[in-house]
Amino acid sequence: MKNRVSVIIPAYNCADYIEETLDSVIAQRESDAGKLSLSDRESDIEIIVVDDGSADGTPDIIGCYVNRRNEKVREEFASDKNVSKLTGYVNRTPVRIILLNNTEVKGAAGARNTGIKAATGRYIAFLDSDDRWRPGKLQKQLCFMDERKAAFSFTGYEFADALCRGTGNIVRVPETISYKEALKNTTIFTSTVMFDMEKLKKEDILFPAVESEDTANWWKILRSKISYAYGLDEALTLYRRGGGTLSSNKARAVKRVWNLYRRVEKLSLPYSLYCFMFYAVRAVKRRV
Repeated sequence: MKNRVSVIIPAYNCADYIEETLDSVIAQRESDAGKLSLSDRESDIEIIVVDDGSADGTPDIIGCYVNRRNEKVREEFASDKNVSKLTGYVNRTPVRIILLNNTEVKGAAGARNTGIKAATGRYIAFLDSDDRWRPGKLQKQLCFMDERKAAFSFTGYEFADALCRGTGNIVRVPETISYKEALKNTTIFTSTVMFDMEKLKKEDILFPAVESEDTANWWKILRSKISYAYGLDEALTLYRRGGGTLSSNKARAVKRVWNLYRRVEKLSLPYSLYCFMFYAVRAVKRRV
């Protein structure tokens, strides 16, 4: 379909989470409180899971998940004479799940880049394997991007506990953010980001091989490719926080952001200190 959304999920030892993460993506096909569903937009979803050397059976769990989905649809169409409908659920529209395996461990940035290169959708969205989307997230974000003719959008999100239950701590986002504003406000969360690939090229959005690669990528895009990213101020993603998850290690966040200022963006010491002051205050507020 002309408005396919490619959802890229990097996976590393996420056996405990990946099924509910996939469920939250597949649920995007359903209508949201009587509003138009993705199918009404002539859209479909392509899920690209990139396993980055998991040792906990994550690829096997994804395979079993696919088989269960296929079996469910075979039962639904058991009386249908159209044999093509019985070939599988996730390998045809409305949802396909593609499992790719990195031949060597590349980290989150490398895994996302593998997914970007394989994506066939007009839109590319990202979701970490331990997070979840709320119902209607894709539909709302696609409409939002259409209205603003946005190349790059992101949404608000809610912090969640280890079981991915919302804590009530919601992160609000600005309507727009520029490169200079983003240097002082690292509010763009990877699992909320979506790009329109009719307005950008794949090489524009590839993640750099640096620490805090996601923040570095947003800055790179805003610095060199577009003037603004657009924020949908609604908490449409649950950000799971707990030991051992993809996004949970914040212990070195301060050092990483400082290194981005000085080594990647090559900002002066005074300007780095100026931006860092705003970053630190906002980062604390988000987690209170």
